[in-house]
Amino acid sequence: MDAYTGFAEVYDMFMDNIPYETWCEYLTGLLKEQGVTEGLLLDLGCGTGTLTRLLAAEGYDMIGVDLSDEMLEIAMDHQREKPDGILYLLQDMREFELYGTVRGIVSICDSMNYLTEYEDLVQVLRLANNYLDPGGVFIFDLNTVYKYSEILGEQTIAENRDEGSFIWENYFDQEEGINEYDLTLFIREEDGRFRKYEETHFQRAYEQKEVEEAIREAGMELVAVYDAFTKEPPKPDSERLYFVVREHGKQG
Repeated sequence: MDAYTGFAEVYDMFMDNIPYETWCEYLTGLLKEQGVTEGLLLDLGCGTGTLTRLLAAEGYDMIGVDLSDEMLEIAMDHQREKPDGILYLLQDMREFELYGTVRGIVSICDSMNYLTEYEDLVQVLRLANNYLDPGGVFIFDLNTVYKYSEILGEQTIAENRDEGSFIWENYFDQEEGINEYDLTLFIREEDGRFRKYEETHFQRAYEQKEVEEAIREAGMELVAVYDAFTKEPPKPDSERLYFVVREHGKQG
């Protein structure tokens, strides 16, 4: 799992096409359906904290965990400008530690796809089960095999703006189920010159049945799987799935 480095500087700029408010509305709807209407909430893979801040505005007491100190530094810049009480922790989600349990955990925007080993997926689910209150819920999304193989794989995406530009090349290994992202970034410096950054990221495409098996292996209870942003079951051409799982094993 590589941390975002150069891309962290322009992440929010190039991700401004994501309707975070809509995503937050959908996510909070799922949380409230499961009885998580307030209390401590953990955002795994929180990045620069855009969704974390929106969830805090909904009344949740937020903790954000991310592997990239560059991304968290941007989140902390927001914190300094407008204090919101969010606790940010620099941790690998495969080894995250909290001081106590939380009411719910979320991991959105395909952060879980960065777990390229099945055993790591199980481990994160086990940790979630451990740190959730009795009956607490973990809601996460995953890009699908269909999205990697039919939409992203072998595609090149480029965008040019005054502040910076990027070239994003995708290579999908169907046999291994791994999508390689090669990012080339050109970021404008204060003197007007552009600095070049290169990063490579890897994500894994999990079949739904693999994820459901990992949930069982981790001792958690599967509540629902949805075609993203709907309450419909997954379809052959679903690009993103939402999994709703519940803590199992603690006494309330």
